[in-house]
Amino acid sequence: MQQELHMTVNGSPRTISCEPASPLLDVLRHDLGLAGPRFGCGAGLCGACRVLVDGQPRSSCDLPAWAAEGSEITTVEGLADGAALHPVQQAFIDEQAAQCGYCTSGMIISAVALLRGNPAPDDRQVREALDGNLCRCGAHRRIVNAVLSAAAAAREPAAGRAAAAGAGSGQAAR
Repeated sequence: MQQELHMTVNGSPRTISCEPASPLLDVLRHDLGLAGPRFGCGAGLCGACRVLVDGQPRSSCDLPAWAAEGSEITTVEGLADGAALHPVQQAFIDEQAAQCGYCTSGMIISAVALLRGNPAPDDRQVREALDGNLCRCGAHRRIVNAVLSAAAAAREPAAGRAAAAGAGSGQAAR
């Protein structure tokens, strides 16, 4: 039996009429027309369907829609700020981290979640954070490089602002 569910998807409040036991992935793809999360395994093991649910990375293929009631859902489509890509999305392009692209949106979602909690991860921490995302193309080294590059890029503007603030107040930037 169809039920109305309420959630915020990519910043927009949404009311969706669906079967409550439907996988969130089906609601996102079929009811809302979002193509970023992809069906891979159907068991939450491959990461292709990964989305942020209240800021935490979750597989959407095995998450019933009812469990997302009242939640904030972010897909890869919701990461960009208008025309400006999210730094992780841009780093994936710059580092040529996608081959076939099937795993890319899930990898990006997992990387964004990692960098929100740890803005300066090392190689091992990036690999651990992406462990639940499978890539059969063998692009893992470029994917890890992209995440490390996004982390470094996010720190650079902050360091530049701090140096400028120190220079403006008569203090030497270190």
